[in-house]
Amino acid sequence: MKAKCIYIIVIFHLIVLGFFPAEGMAHQRNTKGPQNVILMIGDGMGIGQIEIARKLEYGKDGRLFLESLPHTALVHTESVNNFVTDSAAGGTALAIGKKTNNEMIGVTPDGKEADSILDLFKKKGKKAGVISTNTVTDATPAAFTASVSNRWSGQEEIALQQLESGVDVLMGGGRAYFTPEKQSGRDLIKEAMQKGYAYAGNREELLKAKGSKLLGLFHDGYMNFKLDRHLLNSKEPSLKEMTEKAIDVLSKGEQGFFLMVEGARIDHASHAGDITGIWKETIEFDEAVKYAVEWAKKDKESLVLIVADHETMGISASEPLDIQHLKEIKASPQYMVSQLARDENRGTYRSESVKDVLKKYANIDLTGQEIEAFNGKLKNTDSQVYPQYLAAWEIGSLIAEKYHGGILTNTVRSLSSTGGHTGNMIPLFAYGTGSETFTGVLENTDIPKKIAGLMNYSWH
Repeated sequence: MKAKCIYIIVIFHLIVLGFFPAEGMAHQRNTKGPQNVILMIGDGMGIGQIEIARKLEYGKDGRLFLESLPHTALVHTESVNNFVTDSAAGGTALAIGKKTNNEMIGVTPDGKEADSILDLFKKKGKKAGVISTNTVTDATPAAFTASVSNRWSGQEEIALQQLESGVDVLMGGGRAYFTPEKQSGRDLIKEAMQKGYAYAGNREELLKAKGSKLLGLFHDGYMNFKLDRHLLNSKEPSLKEMTEKAIDVLSKGEQGFFLMVEGARIDHASHAGDITGIWKETIEFDEAVKYAVEWAKKDKESLVLIVADHETMGISASEPLDIQHLKEIKASPQYMVSQLARDENRGTYRSESVKDVLKKYANIDLTGQEIEAFNGKLKNTDSQVYPQYLAAWEIGSLIAEKYHGGILTNTVRSLSSTGGHTGNMIPLFAYGTGSETFTGVLENTDIPKKIAGLMNYSWH
């Protein structure tokens, strides 16, 4: 009897010290890591973007859902050749666990291809998906599903690689890159359907789609800003609806899955200094986060991580921020530009058109001098990137200045090879199996390495 008591005491101490799981030696769930991993990336989403969304949506006493998650960290984002990363190098670090040069996707600085964490999951027999409100061929979704030396020149090649990668779910914009016009006569959508993918081109088709593989392409380019969808009579699904469908498809596999979800247009709104757009895009992302976490709570074997690839435009919730007027803005700067009439002789926009559009959508009365200054900036610019968005960015900056938003100046943005990214640390939020390992100050490359470690996968 005495020997039996000693045995029980020894076993108890071994459990306390962590040699055996508390539920018994046969129960191994906590040692094998999560069954499913959902990595959610708010492109360009720093603390300032989160604060803007929180203040405009809920007021100073409210919280975004992502702020309720139990584990948090801060993350450095530098690339190899710059202390400020672009989305290509930032996405690649999160995907392959190695730093690279700006503009490179899925390759190391010497141009060597590297497997992504998504590739690793696929090799282990798990399902995998990538969804974004960007084009699916753009930097972040591409980093998980393709390898090219330059993000700008490799868009068509990325689409080809994505189709060949065997990814089970691929959703977002970028339909143009899958068409015969861009693919030397090949119709990649048709080829995907022949490979067993269900195809959805709008929200209604997405909700009805069935099958174990899904390709959803909802716009030729970027999916529309949340703020503009009603103005454009958009038939696109929300990021939450895309997330819901992706999880539904991927969770039918018995081996588990990896899913990357990108709220891409937080970054695009930030580039323009579009405070209203940042609010709307971040809230849409937060709604997708809430769905994923609530699904994981029921599943009990999933890890959900929320992070960014970098911060954009040094956004801050400045003290004199005119929240009420910003909440009343009716369209994105990009949409406003689409409503402007050009003065072809001068290569600028007609003064009365600029005045009318800003009044209609932003309730701002511009003086003749301000209109002249706006047009002058479009003609005399040293902007390094995205010249097609210059007018929208200038409108966004103008509105932010009128309503006292905290953003980088347009001069700093024009000197930036990334169009206004910053080196600010970005926040990470974690929930679920293994989430307690994501704390402290991390490098972006630590994130996929920690995921692989939790899965007991050997990598690199």
